[in-house]
Amino acid sequence: MTTGELSHAPTTIPRRPWFSGAVFILVGLVLAIGGVWLAAVGGSLYYLIAGIAVAATGALLLMRSPWALWLYGATLLGTTLWAIGEVGFDGWSLEPRLVAPLILGLWLLLPWVRRGLIGNGAGTGVGRTAVWAPALTSALAVVVLVIGFATPVGVNGTATARNYAGQVDDTVPASDWWFYGRTPKGDRYSPLDQVNTGNVKDLKVAWTAQTGDTMRPGEDIGGTDAGHEFNFEATPIKVGDTMYLCTGHSWVEAIDPATGKIKWKFDPKAQTDADVYLACRGVSYYQAPAGKSSVCPTRIIAPVLDARVVALNAETGKPCSDFGNNGFIDLKQYLGHVPAGFHFVTSPPLVLHDRMILGGWIYDNQAEQEPSGAVRAFDPISGKIVWAWDVGHPDQVVHPGDGTELTRGTPNAWGVYTADAALNTVYLPLGNATPDYYGGNRRPFDNAYNSSIVALDITTGQPKWHFQTVHHDVWDMDLPIGPSLVDLPINNQMVPALVQSTKRGEFFVLDRRTGKPLVETVEKKVPTNGVPGDTLSPTQPYSPGIPSVTPADLVENHLWGATPIDQMMCRIQFRQSAYQGQFTPPQLKPTIVYPAFDGVIDWHGATIDPVHKLLIANANYIPFRITMLPRGPFEKNGSVPAWNGSGNEPKLGAPVAPQYGTPYVGKVHPWLNPLGVPCNPPPWGTLTAIDLVSHKIVWQHPIGDTRATGLFGTHTNLPMKTGIFNIGGNMATAGGLDFIGATADDMFRAIDTKTGKVLWQVRLPAGGNATPMTYSVNGRQYIVIAAGGHGGLGTKTGDYVVAYALPQNKS
Repeated sequence: MTTGELSHAPTTIPRRPWFSGAVFILVGLVLAIGGVWLAAVGGSLYYLIAGIAVAATGALLLMRSPWALWLYGATLLGTTLWAIGEVGFDGWSLEPRLVAPLILGLWLLLPWVRRGLIGNGAGTGVGRTAVWAPALTSALAVVVLVIGFATPVGVNGTATARNYAGQVDDTVPASDWWFYGRTPKGDRYSPLDQVNTGNVKDLKVAWTAQTGDTMRPGEDIGGTDAGHEFNFEATPIKVGDTMYLCTGHSWVEAIDPATGKIKWKFDPKAQTDADVYLACRGVSYYQAPAGKSSVCPTRIIAPVLDARVVALNAETGKPCSDFGNNGFIDLKQYLGHVPAGFHFVTSPPLVLHDRMILGGWIYDNQAEQEPSGAVRAFDPISGKIVWAWDVGHPDQVVHPGDGTELTRGTPNAWGVYTADAALNTVYLPLGNATPDYYGGNRRPFDNAYNSSIVALDITTGQPKWHFQTVHHDVWDMDLPIGPSLVDLPINNQMVPALVQSTKRGEFFVLDRRTGKPLVETVEKKVPTNGVPGDTLSPTQPYSPGIPSVTPADLVENHLWGATPIDQMMCRIQFRQSAYQGQFTPPQLKPTIVYPAFDGVIDWHGATIDPVHKLLIANANYIPFRITMLPRGPFEKNGSVPAWNGSGNEPKLGAPVAPQYGTPYVGKVHPWLNPLGVPCNPPPWGTLTAIDLVSHKIVWQHPIGDTRATGLFGTHTNLPMKTGIFNIGGNMATAGGLDFIGATADDMFRAIDTKTGKVLWQVRLPAGGNATPMTYSVNGRQYIVIAAGGHGGLGTKTGDYVVAYALPQNKS
């Protein structure tokens, strides 16, 4: 080939980066438009500036200009410095700020993208060195992310070596678990130590039982459970040679604790069509005094979802004919008119000192003057009512008779009760007068007792004292479980104390004899700008004398998202919402409530190790948005039909809390962005140990990961260790272990109580959203958890009860 021919040889012209330019322009426009919106409501200017820069990068890419690389390099550098300025070196907070911009920077380094720019300026210094701009700034972003994720999260410490061995309650045999919290004190501590920190890694499945009660077919398409939240939240009890539990549809089952073989089942045929929440957290055991009952000398007493209680022969599972009406009592008696689904019981009654004590769940946010929240005590043999404690007459004991109607619309106590047998005292966790989000028509006794701990005499019902944890509660901060009881060393003597966990994440430590605080408790000023017609408390109680697990108030620069775009949407929503920190009252615009009614700590409460004086609590973090709306337009268009309380509640045509009797309806939703991602930053779940003597956090770590929680409500993801939403409690043992399921990742874990380190974990066949328990049979220790999922949390559903133990040759 001649020189002339070479000069006319065809050359390959690099393709213009159309796709890359279009992507950058599109991303940039979205950021810029959102940035204008955010700036207009007083938010950060970063998104507007970054959006313009990214869109300009896209335009330069289409022009095949190497200046695109310089501009994006500068943009990524600015983004990295801005991210550090906002959140420091917190890995999960850096992720939505840097990962997507980093991916775009790395994309620009791909050869086929860069080749598209060579034809325009390749021979200049600009073209030859442009690649270094995104390369160096991408490397910087990677380094910052690595540092962020390498930075320890939480509190890393070791529990102080203490030994108050004499403080373990010995009224329950070490081999058994008689109450929801093992003992009536609700500490959820077992003195068993065969499984310990040294051998827990060897735990294996000993047996698996299936109850047969599952979420019924067709739930999502109008089947029997349509509109119902089906959950398996039971903590079994174990008495002697049998374990007992209940299921989501109120079945009661007896299981051989060594083999998992089901001994008997009883289905009470609960009418649950109107119930929105299908769950049972446990059953109770009662042994009648000698000669008092030949029909059922030992019996299992269980709640039934259609507002009944059943007593069953503990040996046979047959109803006790000497109890109520052929084994059942109707809890609607003395409550007046009870619309369908407005009253039922999910927690095991407290059965102690020949009394069966319970309250019940009252349908939240439907109306004023709903059925009474009165707590009642029954004879556990005959089922006859002995006394009632009615908030409408708080200083009296009521002895209901024919025609008695207990005061309507009063605060109720729906969680598990705890008790001090020696003091003959039961501790009630009270909720709110209905509805939750508007209190303008509440009566003085409602305001005096809402969200309070109330101490009553077990035998007579005589009130002893009460302590309020929230004043004029319009946030649904009811106490969801009774306090955990523990004796604490104070001024060189052991003082009988209680520790009350709360949905706020605050802990109140009181003398359980008097209700007086044992650690500093103060009143702090809070916002009072609620809706017209309501008068709020200017202060709320706090307990700064002991650490809390309450989240920090939200601020714009700490909001989260999977990407810069959905994080920007969270910022816009934040700026558009009413929010002044904790106790911001619901208003006539979207109002952020955080902590919210799902807790920091919900119905599962906290565990106490009485030997080492540790409190261990799993916490849950997700904000909600509440909007109060005038009810007139909803009644006018028929979406909230008028109702005077007679008959059953009419069917609603809008997803709102109707709050009949008040001027408002309410809209209540978890605060998630358009991708279904929380707007608050991780961790979304933690496990914390607090020293009850030194009043310090010993350790605190995220608990759970995202493997079963994805975008748009899906259940597939990488196992990112963000800490995850959890429902269900934990329990501790003398083996130095804390066992917990609860998390939305369907895992079951054993934690070293001294350090908080995970020593063992296993995937459950379904969500383990219940509190585990432990017992021994013939010297072998078993750890048991109900694994059947939780409808509200969206975990995998099932009907499993799984027991773990050491292999026979390892124990």
